[in-house]
Amino acid sequence: MTAQNDAVSTLSLTRPDDWHLHLRDGDRLAAVLPHTAAQFARAMVMPNLTPPIVTTKAALAYRDRILAALPAHADFQPLMTLYLTEETTPSEIRRARESGAVYGVKLYPAGATTHSEAGVKELSRVYPVLEAMVEQGLPLLLHGEVTDPTVDVFDRERVFIERHLVPLVARFPSLKVVLEHITTREAVAFVREAHPFVAATITPQHLLFDRNALFQGGLRPHHYCLPVLKREVHRRAVLEAAVSGNPKFFLGTDSAPHPRSGKESRCGCAGIYSAHAALELYAEAFDNANALDRLEGFASYAGADFYGLPRNQAKITLERVAWQVPEEFPFGAERLLPLRAGERMLWRLRANSPSA
Repeated sequence: MTAQNDAVSTLSLTRPDDWHLHLRDGDRLAAVLPHTAAQFARAMVMPNLTPPIVTTKAALAYRDRILAALPAHADFQPLMTLYLTEETTPSEIRRARESGAVYGVKLYPAGATTHSEAGVKELSRVYPVLEAMVEQGLPLLLHGEVTDPTVDVFDRERVFIERHLVPLVARFPSLKVVLEHITTREAVAFVREAHPFVAATITPQHLLFDRNALFQGGLRPHHYCLPVLKREVHRRAVLEAAVSGNPKFFLGTDSAPHPRSGKESRCGCAGIYSAHAALELYAEAFDNANALDRLEGFASYAGADFYGLPRNQAKITLERVAWQVPEEFPFGAERLLPLRAGERMLWRLRANSPSA
């Protein structure tokens, strides 16, 4: 990567991967996929569609739809996941591994986030499946929040770690676990101190914003995601983990598109759309931390190494060039407001030309 100094105007990186991505389906998939394919070589595609992707057959069919929606000449590989339910069987895990297309199994606590209603209510009910995942070498991808209504929304990640993740990792020490989109200093500490099979993804919004961003000048529904943005002390801890060079922490945007009508409603959807400028947002966060020299390891190497996949060979270039994010993008029959809509960015992917 280009050496870091105050005058850096370009960054040459091994082409990164996105280890946590929502693509939706149908015409909405076709609307957002080009943004990801322009930046990333591979992406771990989340299975929380309606209905959820609970079988290998459904995952392969979804993969076919993604490949069919790719722009011409795009070089992009979707890595598929299964949605874990209490009805998932060990034999389904074996089919997933044998498919060669499924790279992880996602656990949503029931009711924790968008389209998580079919998720797991009691972890002990999926222990046989977790044992099969150990045998097959399939990682468990966790949305790490409790859904207990007596727990404050800002504490749900911390309580999940204490109540569920600590005993889970102790019970299954050979299970690869990715704690997705971490948001707290407690999550950073847990991942850092856990055995080598535990890692975490980090989103751009949790590097750049604390919870004040939800209320700047009024309620900001397009800054609402789950896990919700936290206090500044937690943002700093997550940023320090990202720029530390520790390979347990790697890029996962959790880019989650929703129509404007779904965000700006009486019960707005959780999710932030960042795929249009994901690398630019990460570059901004690392630049702010005076750590541009650590971006390639975080974005391009650590995730591939954790999943046991080859590092990409192609390169991408980021330029320090000011540009303005479009106010919105098409999203099927509706419109989508991206993160930083209408605002100025200071880094840009070379040859990346989003249009409203």
